[in-house]
Amino acid sequence: MPILDLDGNILEYISLRNDITDIMNPTNQLRDAINNASDSILIYMKLNRFEELEEFYDNDTIDMIEHKAANRLQKDFSKIYDFDILYQLGSGEYALIIEKSNYIHNEKDFIKTLKKHQEMIKEDSIDLGDTEYDISVLISLVYTQDKILESAKLGIKKLLKNKTDFIIANNLATIVQEKSKENMKMVGMIKNAIKTSKVLSYFQPIIDNKTQKIVKYESLVRLINEDDEVLTPYFFLETAKKSDQYSQITNIVLEHSFSILRNCNTDISINLSALDIEQKNTRKKVLELLETHKENSHRIVFELLEDETVKDMDIVKTFITNIKKYGAKIAIDDFGAGYSNFERLIDYQPDILKIDGSLIRDIETNSYSLSVVKSIVTFAKEQNLQTIAEFIENKNIFKIIKKLGVDYSQGYYFGKPEPLI
Repeated sequence: MPILDLDGNILEYISLRNDITDIMNPTNQLRDAINNASDSILIYMKLNRFEELEEFYDNDTIDMIEHKAANRLQKDFSKIYDFDILYQLGSGEYALIIEKSNYIHNEKDFIKTLKKHQEMIKEDSIDLGDTEYDISVLISLVYTQDKILESAKLGIKKLLKNKTDFIIANNLATIVQEKSKENMKMVGMIKNAIKTSKVLSYFQPIIDNKTQKIVKYESLVRLINEDDEVLTPYFFLETAKKSDQYSQITNIVLEHSFSILRNCNTDISINLSALDIEQKNTRKKVLELLETHKENSHRIVFELLEDETVKDMDIVKTFITNIKKYGAKIAIDDFGAGYSNFERLIDYQPDILKIDGSLIRDIETNSYSLSVVKSIVTFAKEQNLQTIAEFIENKNIFKIIKKLGVDYSQGYYFGKPEPLI
């Protein structure tokens, strides 16, 4: 800053210095520290169940908890590690950097010590006046130097998703980036398949266990790639769900499935998820097709895929009521595993239970599977519901489920999914 005389001439300059550490963005500080370190370990932490704190406390209380937790973590970790700063990053997140060469002589011992300390932290608590907040942290550990901060953050996201509390997140950002590239390639392939009419419906037979004749077909989506390979949903459907292509695929399957009614006299089963039903356009499409094919709508079965992510059960219930007006039937797919529960039976009011393939696959050797299937069949008969066993892959499995009283069978023993002309 210049110092002037009375005539405005510069006599000299004075240098002013301000410490801006406290007002700098802590994430930027952390990033700079990582960039300036040649070989470091990043221990990235997040207060466990922090989102619950945001629901129960006001901003001032949360700020106090974060500040006191930072002091405790600073004190606790300084007992075992030498570090300059505990970075308080907001949203209940903290980080510290230590020199790798000082601590990782034996990787297993280092991780064991860190996990032990993580457990000890749970003994700390913060006094909130009327109550106490028990400190517990998730830890994302990174000790490779590629995208270290990005990997640590992704590690925390993974911990929250999997409901665990410790992860070694080395190179996780690079792995996710590569996965993203693969997803983009898959999106392009799906888009091209839709454009060139290479999204198809294959149909797998379902037989009556008493007559061993085909009485139903399940419509299963397939995608033909650029090399004319037939791909099952395992390879493309989850990627499609992350884009608007999923609803396009659903519409294609619906069109194919209803059109096949003209070429056969059997029932046609179509899979629908909660994601499908919650889409207004998909619900509209289904009702339009039922109206167009109302003379055959009684031969349509909608297999509802159980999903814990149902956002609006009222929409699902109304949809079921509307399609049943056309005589369409409801099946619960994969019953007996996953999210299956009796409350869902009340919500869906099904006509058919499709017994989960994981119970059928090893029913020859697993007494637990045998007992569960037996219980499902007994319950279904009491409620006047039909049952279908999936994954019938050999004669012996068929004999077992037939003896148990299962009504229908589906599996490679009777036929693979194929185009139905």
